[in-house]
Amino acid sequence: MRAARGSSRALSPPVPLTTKMASATKFIQRLRNWASGQDLQGKLQLRYTEISKRTQPPPNLPVGPSHKLANNYYCTRDGRRESYLPLIIMSPYKALPSGGQASSTDTAVATAAKKAVSPGHPLPKMELSKDEPYL
Repeated sequence: MRAARGSSRALSPPVPLTTKMASATKFIQRLRNWASGQDLQGKLQLRYTEISKRTQPPPNLPVGPSHKLANNYYCTRDGRRESYLPLIIMSPYKALPSGGQASSTDTAVATAAKKAVSPGHPLPKMELSKDEPYL
């Protein structure tokens, strides 16, 4: 039967927060150490010493323009904001003066209206054959 909600039944003690990690029994540990010829339990914490340490020393960086916290906005440090459009020093093309045509002494430009470019002559209209009208 279930206990009533208001009953003063003793609760089980809480589970301790620090529990032991799962491990093999002493007999299995000794058998495993004997079969391998070395103490395997002593090396468990030192498996990855050649890779990297868990605690790293603090970095030793040189002082730069962004090391201070005051007035260190991203928009002032962004290199893309400091770039400008390229300046045209010399151009191989001559600009036409506005309102008129360029006068050329070498060649006279004809003012004939140009036609639109077409891809070629159109194909002749294809007709259905008279002997097979259902095609």
